[in-house]
Amino acid sequence: MTETISELEVRRKKLQFRGAHRGTKENDILIGRFMEKHLATLTSEQLDTFEALIVEVPDADFFKWATRKEPAPAQYDTDVLRMIQDLSNA
Repeated sequence: MTETISELEVRRKKLQFRGAHRGTKENDILIGRFMEKHLATLTSEQLDTFEALIVEVPDADFFKWATRKEPAPAQYDTDVLRMIQDLSNA
């Protein structure tokens, strides 16, 4: 099923809320930077990946992966995580 532009916008708004209320201040900052720069242009598949990162991954693991302190498991080592990592080093 192909999502329409309005469906993508609704998903982006929901993810923006969820991402801004992650739990730890450090992750809120990392995810906030990412959303500010990339959320509006993510594809449906990238939104799926981003949602998995912010819903499935515990805060401590996310922070370690986002800051490259530890490698992420293959299922989370995605282009979206690399975009977040690039911003965490900026």
